[in-house]
Amino acid sequence: MDLTFTEEEEAFRARLRTWLAEVLPKLPPKPAATDWPGRRAYDAAWQRMLYDAGYAGLHWPADAGGRGATPTQHLIFLEETEKAGAPYVGANFVGLLHAGPTIAAEGAAAQRARWLPPILRGDEIWCQGFSEPDAGSDLAALRTRAVRDGDAYVVTGAKIWTSHAEVADWCELLVRTDPEAPRHRGISWLAMPMDAPGVTVRPLRTLAGSTEFAEMFLDEVRIPVGNRIGAEHDGWRVTMVTLSFERGTAFVGEVVACRRVLAELAGAARANGRWDDAALRRRLGRLNAEFAALWRLTQWNVSEAQHTGGVPGTGGSVFKLRYSHARQELYDAAAEVLGGQALDATHPWVADRLSALSYTIAAGTSQIQRNIVAERILGLPKGR
Repeated sequence: MDLTFTEEEEAFRARLRTWLAEVLPKLPPKPAATDWPGRRAYDAAWQRMLYDAGYAGLHWPADAGGRGATPTQHLIFLEETEKAGAPYVGANFVGLLHAGPTIAAEGAAAQRARWLPPILRGDEIWCQGFSEPDAGSDLAALRTRAVRDGDAYVVTGAKIWTSHAEVADWCELLVRTDPEAPRHRGISWLAMPMDAPGVTVRPLRTLAGSTEFAEMFLDEVRIPVGNRIGAEHDGWRVTMVTLSFERGTAFVGEVVACRRVLAELAGAARANGRWDDAALRRRLGRLNAEFAALWRLTQWNVSEAQHTGGVPGTGGSVFKLRYSHARQELYDAAAEVLGGQALDATHPWVADRLSALSYTIAAGTSQIQRNIVAERILGLPKGR
């Protein structure tokens, strides 16, 4: 493992910084948080700028439309764009970080040609249809049925916490194609057009007041068999590829953001007199060590991925588990620094504190991550 940067990598960083300094001042104001059509348009426009500049799908293989950059270069890209205050992927999140990399890794040539270019250009937005109302954190308990009918699957069921379903063109959908198979088998991964007859989307309002999630109802939706990624009944394995990306590098920019917020917290505490509290100083110092360690863990995971073909490993679960809790602790500390202002829901730190509550659930609950760490890394026997 080598955590130092090469001359080539530092040159890449310098070029990226120069480009960001040129284009960011030209961006229009961000739409309101509740304006999802506006946010889609804004995020898609930023994605197109990245595409035109050669930064879209930076770490994707060249034969998938990307630049074939190393995981370390991707890490530098995420670090520098966050430091510069560049827009986050936003509505492009599922397509760029989940569905796209999965199709690139598992899709047939025709599937890669159909779906990857529009994702990279920002032309098409994807949502994720994994979780179900009655399955809880147990993804293998999904019950949405897909019955083969000629050259199509007829899909019936319900999904929940479907990210960006309101503005999505496509959905990465998990369905059960063999109800008699063991729980982790008989599952298939489908690309579903969101305008297909029988798809109903109902937005869900979160604690923070946003509607980036939705519940989705599927009533005999016909999806072409050609939209299946991977073999029939092999969806669980394909899904593990998806989740390795979600848990591997998806939170890199947020670690950088948390370190920035931590520095801002220290400055605010000095300004309002709370810095005199020794317990608070110790708390912020411990969090500084936590996020420094998480950044090193991120580098370690990226270094590992660089030697294993670019697919993140189970180390992503270690990172996701600790990061989820550290983020909550960070914004609990923010509430302590804010004092009475912690009741002001319009304050960005307060909104982030509400959002942080979901991190121990999203992308696999902490309980699931502990099982992965115990079984796949420590080699402990499965729980009964």
